[in-house]
Amino acid sequence: MVFEDGWAASPLRWLMNALGDAQLAMMVENPGMVAAVDQHAAVLRDAIPLDRETLGDYLLGFLDELRHRGWAFTGEPDAPSLRLTAVCWLTRELDLLDGAAPA
Repeated sequence: MVFEDGWAASPLRWLMNALGDAQLAMMVENPGMVAAVDQHAAVLRDAIPLDRETLGDYLLGFLDELRHRGWAFTGEPDAPSLRLTAVCWLTRELDLLDGAAPA
């Protein structure tokens, strides 16, 4: 994943552009991935309020930890990529980007 200048100003929008659309499209044909993403989304629903600011802040912290650990997105469904896909799915389902300021 490439972290271009300014990405942290709009982390949800950046994530949707970086991998969200492709990952969400993969879910259409992969019921196992749907189940795994749903489990990650449930963890997020239980852990934090699901608004743009809080989900964006969560994403910043999660990505910071992934970068610290040297994780790289390979396209294979591992735990971090499934969690990121869950953030994308929640962002889309809750319309956290539509008509809003950068998120």
